[in-house]
Amino acid sequence: MDDDTKKILHKVANTIRALTMDAIQKANSGHPGLPMGCAEIGAYLYGHLLRQNPKNPQWWNRDRFLLSAGHGSMLLYSCLHLSGYDISLDDIKDFRQLNSRTPGHPEAPETVGVEATSGPLGQGVGSAVGQALGLKMLAARFNTPVHTLFDSKVYCLAGDGCIMEGISSEASSLAGHLGLDNLVLIYDSNNICLDGPLSEACTEDTIARYKAYGWDVYEVDGHNFDEIHEAFSKISKEQTRPTMVVAHTVIGKGAPHKAGTHKVHGAPLGDDEIKAAKELLGLPEEPFFVPQAVKGFFESKLKQDRELEDHWCGTFEAWKVANGDRWQECEAMVEKQLPANLESKLKELQIASPVAGRKASHAVIGYLGDGLPQLIGGSADLSGSDLTMMKQWPVVSSSDFSGRNIKFGVREFAMGAMATGLSQTGMFTPFVGTFLVFSDYMRNAIRLAAMQKRQVIYQFTHDSIFLGEDGPTHQPVEQLASLRAIPNLHVIRPADTHEVRQAWLAALNYEGPTALILSRQSLPDIDGTDVAYKDGVGRGAYIVKREKERLDYTLMATGSELSLAMDVAQELQRHGKGVRVVSMPCWELFEQQDFEYKKSVLGDDIGKCVSIEAGVELGWHKWVGKDGVVIALESFGASAPAKCLAEEFGFTVDAILERIL
Repeated sequence: MDDDTKKILHKVANTIRALTMDAIQKANSGHPGLPMGCAEIGAYLYGHLLRQNPKNPQWWNRDRFLLSAGHGSMLLYSCLHLSGYDISLDDIKDFRQLNSRTPGHPEAPETVGVEATSGPLGQGVGSAVGQALGLKMLAARFNTPVHTLFDSKVYCLAGDGCIMEGISSEASSLAGHLGLDNLVLIYDSNNICLDGPLSEACTEDTIARYKAYGWDVYEVDGHNFDEIHEAFSKISKEQTRPTMVVAHTVIGKGAPHKAGTHKVHGAPLGDDEIKAAKELLGLPEEPFFVPQAVKGFFESKLKQDRELEDHWCGTFEAWKVANGDRWQECEAMVEKQLPANLESKLKELQIASPVAGRKASHAVIGYLGDGLPQLIGGSADLSGSDLTMMKQWPVVSSSDFSGRNIKFGVREFAMGAMATGLSQTGMFTPFVGTFLVFSDYMRNAIRLAAMQKRQVIYQFTHDSIFLGEDGPTHQPVEQLASLRAIPNLHVIRPADTHEVRQAWLAALNYEGPTALILSRQSLPDIDGTDVAYKDGVGRGAYIVKREKERLDYTLMATGSELSLAMDVAQELQRHGKGVRVVSMPCWELFEQQDFEYKKSVLGDDIGKCVSIEAGVELGWHKWVGKDGVVIALESFGASAPAKCLAEEFGFTVDAILERIL
């Protein structure tokens, strides 16, 4: 790297430090340590290395940068502003304020240029691995010997906290197994945690660990542009495996009294320290100052960025002409096109009944795989049990990324974050599977997917105590309530084959994440569920059995308990009672309905409302009212056959009649 380039990049790095100090001080909140310590890394990435066009942030073949250590968000915001993304100096001044485009931790898609919402440490690593895998899969589908559409890289900056979190181990292990040669993890190794020196909490050999995963590892002085450039130049030309760059840095570099200590990690520096830092760095005291030389440098680079994308666009147009069929598939994936007759085709799909919810879903997945090229799936070592495998397609491997099935191994948390990353490519609709009880391992990844409204479908099977003999360690009890508590997540528990078909329609038509909750045991088809999507699951709740005259009881149920509710209704009728049965597969969709529809389904409080669901009662009182009855679980399950468990926990017709009559 020539001296002139190094000189301007030094100016960029110090400008990043200045913007960081000023924004955090103005907000009286934030984390200056990482942005100041990684300022050279940020300057090099956005000033030299990354192939991006800030004026077209969604360019398909852009290099992607993810900040897993999201607390250091001012590094990213400074780089985005300086390099020409739609982040103004006023946005920088508005750091951490209400409705700002520069929130405390990066949020996608609210802030342009942010590739993934990050902050919970390690999840950015999981998302980066997912994005890198997705780009490899896109390259396998669409690159040809003549035209290369996808050859970009994913860069992720992680700190000590990210490296210590278990999700980064899971994701990095799988990245090494798959040989993702388009993934670069930059480890900001400053030996400081929020609480104090890293040595007080962690003394492992991280480099040896990553080499054991099958990664290449480089070490550089994170403040030396020659060393940084040498390492990244070699990676750009010779990378054959996922690669870690260990950047040894000084946290808060430039702060004369706090640099290198945990005091600079997560608190404003203070006016006196900022004044001293700017004097040490040769910066003007003027807050939010950006030198003209830095502005001019990035204006020049922006022209190069546009030329780079223009060249790619020429390749793309030539590829379209030569590959018409592939272009149609590509366009369908980008636009997430669904066939106009999908509902009728799914209705024609033959699924024998009674059948387990997981098996019915497997039949639907097999059909959808043929018609929806954007659909890809995987499982946490349970594809034979949660039935997520699309048998007509191969499994993705390090030697073949053309498959559409991913074996995530027993790595549920990483699977959840990677699924979000796969969705973030903009061209895939991923579904991933495991047992419902293990959704707890994935919960924070599901939460971030919901926050970003990414279309990810979770196939959670073995959905209640009725999975039987595996016992309470594997029997979900509180998980339904837990998932329903997550904003933007649609939780759908279908009762039979008709509702399973409609549940998939709901998931594919929703732009955010959906959890499909499916039974291990066989369930019968139910009279009243064979209705149009717009009158059934699409409403969230609907009447499957109406009272004949007066209304004495309204029975509400989901999943496997809907058939039980139908049996209870039959017995109540023999007692001369008027009974309505309501299927409530998706509370979130029902919440979206207008008042009149809700009233027409639940009645006018004339009948006693009874809910029946093999999970905790939390949430059901909203629907049954203060005088209603909730048939639920008040404890963990037990190891026994399903029939014995039904009797033990009160999920039989006689037990329910005793509760409500």
